[in-house]
Formats: sequence, structure tokens, C-alpha cells
Amino acid sequence: MIGRLTGQLAEKNPPEILVDCHGVGYEVLVPMSTFYNLPGLGEKISLFTHFIVREDAQLLYGFGSTAERGAFRQLIKITGVGPRMALSVLSGMSVADLAQAITLQEPGRIVKVPGIGKKTAERLLLELKGKLGADIGAHVSVSSEAQLDILQALVALGYSDRDAALALKALPPDVGVSDGIKLALKALSKA
Repeated sequence: MIGRLTGQLAEKNPPEILVDCHGVGYEVLVPMSTFYNLPGLGEKISLFTHFIVREDAQLLYGFGSTAERGAFRQLIKITGVGPRMALSVLSGMSVADLAQAITLQEPGRIVKVPGIGKKTAERLLLELKGKLGADIGAHVSVSSEAQLDILQALVALGYSDRDAALALKALPPDVGVSDGIKLALKALSKA
């Protein structure tokens, strides 16, 4: 119902802020990643929002980017993960870090978020696989065009995103494309 909110930032009380939109103050819950990037009080702010209506409350959640809001929406679809837990996940790690943890199936990174146990982390990895961590090229830290080319070549050869990313991590950072592909293929054949 409410997809975006633009107005003046009236109050900051983590994780809640108050946005004044032409005399109407909206209480908005935001993840800490958004909170740290807020302007000063009285300055203009624009947030992407997600509105939740429950029997006992109407809650408005705000995000600095559509990627954050999309991740929030994917998280709350998971059984046992409510809006507060989703907000906690997005406060504890960036969307890119979450997507990389999902793609590489690393529950240890998600368990570091307060309130997330091992079973919940594993459920997140299972249910979000292919939904949030699908585009490995955008989330694996590639420091050069050569590394990106190597990664794309491995995926084109039929290796999974996870295997290609792990092989890429093992390569020297300054390796050329053809040598990198050879070394990655050698490493993948041993695995």
C-alpha cells in the first residue's frame, strides 16, 4: 500500500525514525544499515517501504534501497522469520554479504547475526537459495576484469556458482584469464 515515503527526518531512535510528510509523522522501522546512512534531523529523506497490517498493529518498515526491501520481503516469506528477525538480519549484514553467504551456503556468516541460531541460518540458506544469491558475479568480490571473466567461463562450462566462486578464491589475484581458467579447472578436478 505505501511503497515509498519522502519527507523530512524528524526523529531518530534506533531502529525507529519519524518522517514528517507535510505535517503527518510516519513512524518507520529501519535496519541499522539504513539508519547509519540517514541524513541529519530536518533534512529531506526518501525511503522505500513495506507496510504490514496485523490484528494488533500496523507497521511501516523503511529501506535505503530497493535491494534491501527485496531482501526483507524474501526473508519474511520464510516460515519462522518475522519482520523483526528480517530487520535484525539486514542490520547485521549487507544484502551483498547475505546473498554471498546464500550462494556459497555459509551458515557461519548468518549465525553471527544476533538472534539467529544454526537451524534458522540453515533454513534461510535453503529457502533463499536461487532467490537472493542467484547472481554470483554481482556478489563475489572480483578485483579485476580477469577474475570476472574466469568466473563467467567456469559457470559457462557447467560448474555451479558455488564451485566457481570457491575456485576463484583459490587463485592468485593477479592471474591472467587463460592461466586462471587452467588453474581453476585443475583445482576443480581435484575436488
